[in-house]
Amino acid sequence: MGTLSIRVTPRSAKPGIGNWKSDPGGRRYLELRVAAAPADGAANEEVVALLAKALVLPKSSLAIISGHAARLKRIEVPFDDGEVESRLRR
Repeated sequence: MGTLSIRVTPRSAKPGIGNWKSDPGGRRYLELRVAAAPADGAANEEVVALLAKALVLPKSSLAIISGHAARLKRIEVPFDDGEVESRLRR
């Protein structure tokens, strides 16, 4: 199991997966844009659906482990960072 750090932009006109960035502490995260508003978990559901589709996984294999109400989130994935990057490049 691995952990994926992401930064979510809700209410985006162009939903999708962005680039890898680094925060001031040097930790990498992936930018994600979703159309849903951050209300009633709609944006979180869209984040999981978008990542599952991009990583070719069922939604049930991904879990938000921190940041449920924040833009910065950590997602548990069933493989390591290298495999995440490889699958996202496809």
